[in-house]
Amino acid sequence: MSDNMWGYQPTAGHTAGTDLIGFKVEATDGSIGKVDKHSDDVDSSYLVVDTGVWIFGKHVLLPAGTVSSIDAAERKIFVDLTKDQIKDSPEFDKDKHVGDAGYHEQVGSYYHSHRRP
Repeated sequence: MSDNMWGYQPTAGHTAGTDLIGFKVEATDGSIGKVDKHSDDVDSSYLVVDTGVWIFGKHVLLPAGTVSSIDAAERKIFVDLTKDQIKDSPEFDKDKHVGDAGYHEQVGSYYHSHRRP
């Protein structure tokens, strides 16, 4: 994962402006859901993933820095996290995730502490 949790890694294969809604999201140990919404904003890029029945309809906010690669042909996004790390992440708050630097800091800190060495 990159040092900037809110920016895509140069090696992820992301092209700004690509519509990622509906792409499947794959953790290191299996599928976790589909992209419900996303942002390419500089220093504030993220994915909102609908986990469906896997964790009872929870939505999770994944900073773009957690994305390891994107396969546009297969419509899949691979993240460098396990299912448990995602399941245990801070609750997605649709009212705070835009414009609340403290919320982004909380989520970014959680994922930063769970990055692989």
